[in-house]
Amino acid sequence: MRLSQIRDFVAVVESGGIRAAARKLGVSQPAITRSVRGLEGELHARLLQRTPTGVVLTQPGRAFLARARAAQAELRKAGEELDRLDQKAGSVAFGVSPTSTILVPEAINRFRQQFPQTRVHIAEGLPQLLLPLVRDETLDFAICRRAVVKLDSALAFRPLFRHDFVVVARRGHPLEKADSLAQLAEANWVSLLPAAAGGPLDRVFSQAGLSVPQQVIQCESYNTAIGLIAKTDMLGFLSRQALGESILRDFLREIPVTEPMPSFIVGMFTRADTPLTQVAGAMAKAITATARSLARSA
Repeated sequence: MRLSQIRDFVAVVESGGIRAAARKLGVSQPAITRSVRGLEGELHARLLQRTPTGVVLTQPGRAFLARARAAQAELRKAGEELDRLDQKAGSVAFGVSPTSTILVPEAINRFRQQFPQTRVHIAEGLPQLLLPLVRDETLDFAICRRAVVKLDSALAFRPLFRHDFVVVARRGHPLEKADSLAQLAEANWVSLLPAAAGGPLDRVFSQAGLSVPQQVIQCESYNTAIGLIAKTDMLGFLSRQALGESILRDFLREIPVTEPMPSFIVGMFTRADTPLTQVAGAMAKAITATARSLARSA
């Protein structure tokens, strides 16, 4: 199996067809076709199904694509490690969940002191978006909430700090002086977390012996959720640490109910079988140091 075969296969998948892949790579269509067929012959499996409109992955093709992309990512990282030895810049890419973005500014400042020329790419999203990108090595690591489900065997998790939930509302909300969940049960809510039994709303209200609110909007955008809470009468859960950020503090306030609120662990997800590059490791250390500082000040 040659590296060029892996490159050609990934190019065909990402381009949607042989012709587009040939244009992208600057080679002939017959050369791409021979390369992919040779790869299929070595693997004894059909990877692509040709159709009148392009190509689609077969089941073996989908499985091989994940490994092929990981192999390409490893080669890219190896090249960057060598570049680093030659005093070149390199790059690091990581993901961060919306409630963990408070770590980023200080961590970047720490990192830049050691690697001022390194290219940095930051992706923001919920765990269900970020973790597949860590798995296929599009991202070096991700900082997000530890899911309650069993951890993917391809990933490793290291806890960094604990987030405490609080109920939040816009300033001047009619219920801002409420002191119990019973007073909030009929309110409209917005939730950033997947709607499922055992989520914060379900857990908090059930443990208090109350019916779970029925008027709940499920939102996968942090900014949209914050906007809904800040500009409507909707309520939501937010981490106490995030609420402490000056921008949010200007628009939102905590409703200090007497019932205990849940918390969740935020940590770093990496691939279990792949070490971080030098620059990615340095960024991970900067984020870890920032998380420890945040935990001490909480």
